[in-house]
Amino acid sequence: MSTSKQHGGAEHAEGAAQAAEQTESRGAVQSRRAFLFKLSLALNGVVGAVVAVPILGYILGPALKKNASYNSWVSLGSVADFPEGETRMVDFRNPVTMVADGMTANSACWVRHVESKKFQVFAINCAHLGCPVRWFPQSRLFLCPCHGGAYYEDGSRASGPPERGLFEYNYTVAGNHLMIEAGSLPTLATEACDRRTKPLVQIEPGAPGTSADEDANTTRSS
Repeated sequence: MSTSKQHGGAEHAEGAAQAAEQTESRGAVQSRRAFLFKLSLALNGVVGAVVAVPILGYILGPALKKNASYNSWVSLGSVADFPEGETRMVDFRNPVTMVADGMTANSACWVRHVESKKFQVFAINCAHLGCPVRWFPQSRLFLCPCHGGAYYEDGSRASGPPERGLFEYNYTVAGNHLMIEAGSLPTLATEACDRRTKPLVQIEPGAPGTSADEDANTTRSS
């Protein structure tokens, strides 16, 4: 009788030990599963953040950067670089750009030094369809090679398809440097030369002038 009780007690103890071992094993498995689940969530969060940051930067970057660069003033160089009475083209870096834009961030404009600290800074684009205009010092005209638009030296319209003068940048002379408000691009909402007091002028073939005039006539006729 005592032997059977001892045998039953041993079996009971062994069953309890097995049950405890199984419980411990389940707890360890559940603990590993919870750890792996949390680890996967953390990894997914990191991957999502890595993917989302450049996307958000691409979407929100221009809007965030606009506040800092929209009203930026850019130096075009020393005043001495622009002799009085002359018109010269100069390149500048558009501030509303990113490093990845490379050479496409470079813009050009025409600078006319009228006298002393008085300048005119024209956008290089024709007011008709945006083709880059060229300055011909001999005829003192800006000419568009695309559709024959012509502008006087002060940027006002002379002839051709454009309905207005060249767009102008706001400028200031700071110390010895000519600065333009490059972040604010000239548009129809900004002022441009449009002096209607001057008559329209057609560039006639054979008019007295130089080879530059002949090139202008050829451009206009094409």
